[in-house]
Amino acid sequence: MILYLDASALVKRYVAEAASADVAAAIGEARLVGTSVVSRAEVSAGLAKAIRMGLVIRDDAARGLADFDADWADLIRLDVGEACVARAAGFAWSQGLRGYDAVHLACALAWQEALGGQVTLVTYDRELWRGAGNSGLLPWPAAMP
Repeated sequence: MILYLDASALVKRYVAEAASADVAAAIGEARLVGTSVVSRAEVSAGLAKAIRMGLVIRDDAARGLADFDADWADLIRLDVGEACVARAAGFAWSQGLRGYDAVHLACALAWQEALGGQVTLVTYDRELWRGAGNSGLLPWPAAMP
């Protein structure tokens, strides 16, 4: 299995929350695991937001961020260039996606095309999950919670 993780899935890998064990298991079974370079900023922002909302204490979020930073080099990191952004702009418009969600979709599709094999997009964002299925990626989880 080839996994592309967006930031919503990556955060679950580094902070215990609903579906964290499922994400960890999927990563453990994957042959390749990748994400867009924008995930680096998004994961940090997501953890900071979780602190502000009182969902996680600062020490736990800091440990999660340190673990993410340590694992960053092990992820396949997909660059975001002009072609990716242009494709993402089309997805933002045609599928009603937020900007970075559209970038994730464009990156995952470009990776699938480059590999010539099925890529599974792991996300807990309902619109991105739907967009993945509409675009020829395999959305994961199988059903959106």
